[in-house]
Amino acid sequence: MLEDMVGRTVSPVFVGREAELGILTEAFDESRKGAATVVLLGGEAGVGKTRLVGRFIEHAQDEGAQVLSGGCVELSTEGLAYAPFTAALRQLVREMGVAPVSALLPDGAGRDLARLLPEFGEPSGDTETETARARLFEQILALLERLAERRPLVLTIEDVHWADRSSRDLIAFLSRNLRTAPVLVVLTYRSDELHRQHPLRPVLAELGRVAGVLRMEIPRLTHDEVAAQMAGILGGPPEYHRVVTVYQRSEGIPLFVEALLESGADTAFPESLHDLITGAVESLPDETQRVLRMAAAGGTRVGHALLAAVSGLSDAALEDAIRPAIAANVIQVADGRAYLFRHALIREAVHDELLPGEHTRMHSRFAEEIERDRTLVPPGRAAIEIAHHWYSARDDLWALISAWEAAGKAAKAFAYTEQLQLLERVLALWEKVPDAAERIGADHTHVLDLASGAALASGELERGVKFVKAALRELSEESEPERVAELIVRLGQFHKERRRPGALEHLRHAERLVPEPGAARAYVLTRLGSHLMFSGDIREGTEVTEEALRIARGVGDESMVADLLINLAVGKSFDGRLEEAIAANGRAKAIGERLGNGRLIIRAMGNTADALNNLGRSEEAVVMAVQAQELSRKYGRYRVQGLFQALNQAEALESLCRWEEAVEVIEAALARDPVLQTRHHLLRARGDVAVARGEIDVLESVLTEVGAYSAPTDEGVQEISANNRLLLALYRLRGEPDAALDIAERSLHHPQPSSKALMGWRLLADIVSLCHSYVCDSITRAEGLLAKAGAVRASLRGGGPVGDAYRLVCEWSYPEAAAAWERLGRPHPRAEALLLAAKAAVHEGDRDTAVAHLREAHPLAVSLGATPLTESIELLARRAGAPLGDDAAFDAGPGAGDLLTPREVQVLRLVAEGRSNRDIAAELFISAKTVSVHVSNILAKLGVSSRTEATAAAHRRSLLT
Repeated sequence: MLEDMVGRTVSPVFVGREAELGILTEAFDESRKGAATVVLLGGEAGVGKTRLVGRFIEHAQDEGAQVLSGGCVELSTEGLAYAPFTAALRQLVREMGVAPVSALLPDGAGRDLARLLPEFGEPSGDTETETARARLFEQILALLERLAERRPLVLTIEDVHWADRSSRDLIAFLSRNLRTAPVLVVLTYRSDELHRQHPLRPVLAELGRVAGVLRMEIPRLTHDEVAAQMAGILGGPPEYHRVVTVYQRSEGIPLFVEALLESGADTAFPESLHDLITGAVESLPDETQRVLRMAAAGGTRVGHALLAAVSGLSDAALEDAIRPAIAANVIQVADGRAYLFRHALIREAVHDELLPGEHTRMHSRFAEEIERDRTLVPPGRAAIEIAHHWYSARDDLWALISAWEAAGKAAKAFAYTEQLQLLERVLALWEKVPDAAERIGADHTHVLDLASGAALASGELERGVKFVKAALRELSEESEPERVAELIVRLGQFHKERRRPGALEHLRHAERLVPEPGAARAYVLTRLGSHLMFSGDIREGTEVTEEALRIARGVGDESMVADLLINLAVGKSFDGRLEEAIAANGRAKAIGERLGNGRLIIRAMGNTADALNNLGRSEEAVVMAVQAQELSRKYGRYRVQGLFQALNQAEALESLCRWEEAVEVIEAALARDPVLQTRHHLLRARGDVAVARGEIDVLESVLTEVGAYSAPTDEGVQEISANNRLLLALYRLRGEPDAALDIAERSLHHPQPSSKALMGWRLLADIVSLCHSYVCDSITRAEGLLAKAGAVRASLRGGGPVGDAYRLVCEWSYPEAAAAWERLGRPHPRAEALLLAAKAAVHEGDRDTAVAHLREAHPLAVSLGATPLTESIELLARRAGAPLGDDAAFDAGPGAGDLLTPREVQVLRLVAEGRSNRDIAAELFISAKTVSVHVSNILAKLGVSSRTEATAAAHRRSLLT
């Protein structure tokens, strides 16, 4: 039927796009080699993006590629969630069938794809939207990778400027993660529509920094190219003056050239482009124009059956009416079952010609017919299209009802931004519908609550705060304390996410509103207890969590019981009671296994891995973290939970000094687009490796991204402490001791190191090492910091074997600390402790002991590639005159000869730098009196009477070069 209705070809000649086609072909060839490539193809409306992609697709198919295509749909401002991917998936199912497609995916994956296409059965019942959304992303990635294993794959998505938030997020995810699969992704968008606030702009900027992403802009046609296009359309060379006129009016945009020629307005008529487009339509028969106006109300693409239902025409009558539009190339046949305006601009121009009454009637008809038979539109699109049409028809009642339904559908599809937009529409229409609450079965406050949740999930934090506050104004604490409490908890979440003070105060307020034991109080206490623990108040956090646990057990909520056991385990870990933490995690894991709850199992395993690493059982921690990641893939929770288990794996590998492996794990996890908090933790882990290897540029980049240079807030003990530790290391590596001491002093007060045992021991050990590594004008200040660190040390307890090793460093028991690190299998901190022991031995004048420690530390540092530590060991060896090998001879510096001793050369170098005796003493770990003796000997040997003369003499005799 529709397949036989084909319009004339506008231009049989492919003009002016050879270079762009060549780039696409090269990108395809590169992807076939196993380097996935993404091409961002921009251009003005009508410039020929679709034509170029179509020509390239022909080439790719000739080369044996499988091509999947999808397009984004404009429906008011909300778009359609995942529309391009739904279209591509539908095409794949038509070509292969449901069963073969499902066979390409892990067990159960079809239930996730059912959210896009009902042919895959009933969607998963998972109500955790972020989790299910992440799983959907992973399954689409896996599907593309499996398809590409069979033959090269090309995925084209057109009109990305109309993409909904969910589609944009999925596009970005695939662009980062299709790394070695032979896949080429081509995305087209209208560059002239990307205003400053357009949501696609930051996405394009971000993708432009991703390896394997190319960005290409299609230019307008030149004068000669327009002439060639016109010749192809007209069947022969056009007159020169006609080319000039068309070129001037079209400005080289192919669609405008076509429109000018089709309308016959290629001479000097004073008509705008809009006039030309509508003029071409107006030349069609009246019945054809009437049907086109109906089709324009339906969108750029409208199904034959739907248009027939709306128009009231029989199939034959509709075909007769629309055939002239196809012949005139205003409408094209798509997939043999739908009509497509040749360009969205044409559809927009026709739609703009609707009279007010027509506009209302036609959109109402579309809404009514889709409601009557939802199979008239592709699966999953009915609710949002109905909402769009009732809103466009200005029918407030049905616009509200349909927007409410569509918001629910969007939530189930994890399209949070679309859900928020629809809920905002419900709120905007509320006052216009007197019985709105009865119509949708929910009160205004509930809509505000849902909107705040959607805002939180989509990152619209400022908007979300407004919704929560508006909801709170509608409720009374006296009459509905539980609802108020839950909203206040949400408000606290917004404060925390926005890094604003007050989250704890909100949680305490919520706790006071629900004094009676019950599910609501357990919920509030769970949030409060967790917040307290991560803010450093382990004692109260534990008490609150234990109360929540008693209530949860009383109401029989086993899932909450397991979560609370894990929260208690976190507190025990913070407090250094690691064996108890492992036991609590084990009990929670058992509950999760009994319930079949993958989230709980993975969470318990991850916390166990962290505790094992802190116990010094890092090899076991690596195994546990890898197992947790495998389980997260099985449950489709890799992005949500699995990437955090990758962090646990990387931290354990870093503890074992398997740094290259740790970096590989971190970089692979970062490439999977983790949530912001996990990303920052991964970056800090990368920073730890950078510290050990002396990668200052990497460390600076990490600290910038995690916001370490900004003023600390009252939130996030772990984050602040980790930032401080990395900042201290950075300034130490850059040779800025005073700045390092500033950070050390700040770290002793905010947050309190005693808030987490192991964190506190590690911080104090870093401060001790810092103060024993530098000498500056603030040496007295360093000594004061050591005294303060000693006072803090007295407040710390626990920490397990790792904490004990750090404690030995804090007590200046360096040989014992080195032995402890050796037992734990951690060579880098062992070598650091040996270096500190050598410094102490030099200070005590025990050269033989210093040499022994340095000789033990040096090969460890060298084998690890720990450049800063190696240099520090070698520097101390030179200053102490301590050879690092059996046959090594200490080289005090060329030119010294037999005139000065090695120690005197060291002292002379520091004298030449303008150092005082006190500074030199601290630098060389000797007394100031000994320095004075060395200086006197130097003056005597050089035959001079002052430090200045000694420096000049040293330079003249090349004693220091």
